[in-house]
Amino acid sequence: MKRMKSILVALALILGSVGVTVAQTKIAHIDAQELIESMPEYKAAQSSLEKIQRSYETEIKAMMRELENKARLYDSEASSKTEQENQRRFEEIQDMQNNVQAYRQQALEDLDQKRADVFRPILEKAQQAIQKVGKDQGFHYVLDSTMGSGIILAEGKDLMADVKKELGI
Repeated sequence: MKRMKSILVALALILGSVGVTVAQTKIAHIDAQELIESMPEYKAAQSSLEKIQRSYETEIKAMMRELENKARLYDSEASSKTEQENQRRFEEIQDMQNNVQAYRQQALEDLDQKRADVFRPILEKAQQAIQKVGKDQGFHYVLDSTMGSGIILAEGKDLMADVKKELGI
């Protein structure tokens, strides 16, 4: 019986300390996507990437026009050319199509790499500001409340205003 009381007392102490620990944990939240999109660096990076994308699109359109013009020309001249000449022209058109497709693929890869390179420092700056404000205010956890991030209810402290102040925006 005495042993049972000891176990119950130990269990009560453990559960009590867990309850105190949980009660002392401070949790805040921030919509990280909204924060990043409000940063001037993000807007400048987005504009720069859009300019690069338009450049690629212009080049691809020019390549497609050249391909279409050559295909129309070869098609209109096909009856006056030999079968061997038409076969060579067909292969030339095929090569041009392959080149356009390869350029398009390379442009997409380049754009993705540029996007990662441009946004990495912006994301790091936002993360550092969130961490600094969270630590300065004594929070143990700061959750990302961006829509779709898994946070269903976010009624704790919202750090958005404080982090924007830290970033100077």
